[in-house]
Amino acid sequence: MKSIPTKSAVVYFNSDVYIELNRHIKNTNPSSIFILVDTNTHDYCLPQFLSKLESNNIVVEVMEMPEGEDHKTIDICTGVWEALSEYHADRKSLMINLGGGVVTDLGGFVASTYMRGIDYINVPTSLLAMVDASVGGKTGVDLGSLKNQIGVISEGSMVLIDTSFLDTLPQNHMISGYAEMIKHGLITDRNYWDTLTQLEKLDISDLDQLIYDSVVIKNNIVSEDPTEKGLRKILNFGHTLGHAIESYFLQNADKTPLLHGEAIAIGMLLEAYLSTKVCGMSLEELANITDGILKSFQKVEINHQDLEVIIRLLKHDKKNSHGKVKFVLLNAIGKPTIDCEVSNDLIFEAFDYYNNL
Repeated sequence: MKSIPTKSAVVYFNSDVYIELNRHIKNTNPSSIFILVDTNTHDYCLPQFLSKLESNNIVVEVMEMPEGEDHKTIDICTGVWEALSEYHADRKSLMINLGGGVVTDLGGFVASTYMRGIDYINVPTSLLAMVDASVGGKTGVDLGSLKNQIGVISEGSMVLIDTSFLDTLPQNHMISGYAEMIKHGLITDRNYWDTLTQLEKLDISDLDQLIYDSVVIKNNIVSEDPTEKGLRKILNFGHTLGHAIESYFLQNADKTPLLHGEAIAIGMLLEAYLSTKVCGMSLEELANITDGILKSFQKVEINHQDLEVIIRLLKHDKKNSHGKVKFVLLNAIGKPTIDCEVSNDLIFEAFDYYNNL
């Protein structure tokens, strides 16, 4: 597969990954290399990665963090910053983030802020990170249960996508990443959406191309609007309500936390309904989207008493402006509209639609 140049980095795939990584290390000659993993990627991905890493006698240190969204915090960042300092990382050190979206988001933020920024490389090991989290330079951590409230936009030197790491991924995490691919189709490309919703006609050999296509879609958007002043906002389809739902389920001890993609799938269904009310999207399109998402994602019980809290959480969404909640909605599949305002009454209607599916 051809590499994909981004604004200041390059995304490499499969057979090129370790060739380009080792070439980068040889050419830049970092003073030290730090590999950030979580408890899962330490066991399942690190041995393969280290076996192909040519460090050229450069000291390599591995830093391990707990796995899971609830550890995507400033406290973990502080631990990683302190470890870098204790091991005498300097401005010529290289940080490699080997993991899913939590590791690439947090690791990118740590690298971008340590000594005002050191070189870093993302090696995504989950489908979510491959198609979304590791590409585009968004780094950061959660503030309590509020998603990605602290961070910077700062790209690393390269993204290395080795799809063999997906063999280590549980099925529910594969499906979680699939939600972001669905989103890419809904906001830009009806043909891509149609392909994704006919997975029963595909086999595993098709997955590499679908991942590649998804990265191309995201990169095209980010390249045109790297700092999210306009077009890049469309990548938030499903995320306004999805993030609020994800935060609510994370902070509520009575709820089972949702994976990111599981929450975004709910958000896309809700925001597809809102699209019919605000943007005039047809009911046929809504049915198409609903059927396509429910093929892969099970409904989640959301009680009426949950809704007030979820709606209150919307005020923390990063797209908001002047106290107004701003949604990305669809005129049709592949035709998004940004900065849409939606009444609370319509949001309650959308949840009624979802709960009655």
